[in-house]
Amino acid sequence: MDWVERVLGIRQYERHGERAPHKPLLLLHALGRFQRDGAGPIPFSAAETPLRRLLHEFGPPRATSPGYPFHHLANDDLIWVVETPAGPGSPGSGLTALREPGVQGRLHPDLAVALAERPGLLTQIARALLDANFEPSLHGDICQEAGLDLDGAALPSPVLPARDPAFRLAVLEAYEFSCAFCDYDGLLDGVAVRLDAAHLRWRAYGGPDDLVNGLCLCALHHRLLDRGVMGLTRDRTVTVSRKFMGRGQAARSLVQALSGRPVRAPQPGLPGVEPEHIDWHTAQVFRTPARTAA
Repeated sequence: MDWVERVLGIRQYERHGERAPHKPLLLLHALGRFQRDGAGPIPFSAAETPLRRLLHEFGPPRATSPGYPFHHLANDDLIWVVETPAGPGSPGSGLTALREPGVQGRLHPDLAVALAERPGLLTQIARALLDANFEPSLHGDICQEAGLDLDGAALPSPVLPARDPAFRLAVLEAYEFSCAFCDYDGLLDGVAVRLDAAHLRWRAYGGPDDLVNGLCLCALHHRLLDRGVMGLTRDRTVTVSRKFMGRGQAARSLVQALSGRPVRAPQPGLPGVEPEHIDWHTAQVFRTPARTAA
């Protein structure tokens, strides 16, 4: 059985095109538990808080109950099982029922056996879930939050075509090796240091390796873009989430003070980011509402 293909085939509910990584986040949490504790059951009472945190940090901007994936993932064959003291079967997605003593979930026994018998399968599944649902800049943060250790050589993505190697250079050249948000332009021996080609629409959701979907950003602002802390308007000004809090001068000057600042334009004659990709990021990633312009 191809477990990676089966896991990637889990049914995801999407409302009005909203990205829905709820089940993948539960699976990543369960894989982290498997690494630490083996194939034992995971009481909902133990999973609720870390799963809520994963959904809040890496799910869509709209808040989602952790009861949703805990219950609904059991509808996907041979992946997840929910049990109550009365026997197999979920009591529903409501938190009151799931919080009852004895309600627990676990990886399906067939999957647990495969993970135990096939070294590397857990890493393959986890990387496939990450590739299929999130930008690479978030993978390390998600693994840390889920308690996953994926040390070792990176495996090629089984679900996405290889990133166009020309994309990064094309984007950096278009923006003259300067961050489009803050103008950082660090070089070491003539080579750009911590400058990235960031996607507005994530590749996992159809974002192309093309200038119309790319911005040159420093490593800090790339990470904040992918976390939904920062974004941009159709008028090409920087937005900063009101939910972002920074008490020190660095956070104020490097992030909050950029709210309302014009985004750097590419060189004349080259296309900027298309509105449809800006709209996707605003709806699917940015943590509304935006702060008042500085």
